[in-house]
Amino acid sequence: MEVVPIKDVAKIQAIKKFLRKKSLRDAALFVFGINSALRISDLLSLKVCSVADNSGDLLDAVVINERKTGKTKQFPINQSIKLALAAYLKTRSHMPDEPLFPSRIGRPLSRWRARSILHKAGQAVGLDRIGTHSLRKTFGYHVYKKTGGNLGLVQKLLNHSSSGDTLRYIGIDMDETNATYLALTL
Repeated sequence: MEVVPIKDVAKIQAIKKFLRKKSLRDAALFVFGINSALRISDLLSLKVCSVADNSGDLLDAVVINERKTGKTKQFPINQSIKLALAAYLKTRSHMPDEPLFPSRIGRPLSRWRARSILHKAGQAVGLDRIGTHSLRKTFGYHVYKKTGGNLGLVQKLLNHSSSGDTLRYIGIDMDETNATYLALTL
């Protein structure tokens, strides 16, 4: 099953609400994912020290080496991520080198468990094709929409080599393309 971006902002809010009731860790994982464009492998490998200093204060930016590409990626931590992380981190004791999103046994959350969490949250709000890759796709889709269709920026942020790949990835299909043509009346 190919997963899709979450295009409806109301559904995003509903997933956040659903996850906050279940687990602040899971809610923080979701918020971090849709606001960072990180691949799930990079998201799950984050440590507490990736986002907070030794005194527990949240950092302004994250710097990681992407597992897939080996490239260094740096990006600012936006207000949505900060709020979710602050709420989550104050509920647990933590050491700097611990996984940011640990399993019950203290290891990083597995990809399978993250997928299960996100899929259940999607189903709870009426979305069936939601998984870990939906986080990154959702980021790309909403950046595309908020920037007025700046495909080059989205392509760069997602580190894609082809604009066609980026369009397919973020779920811009023929219906949306056609609607754009029909809405333009110069």
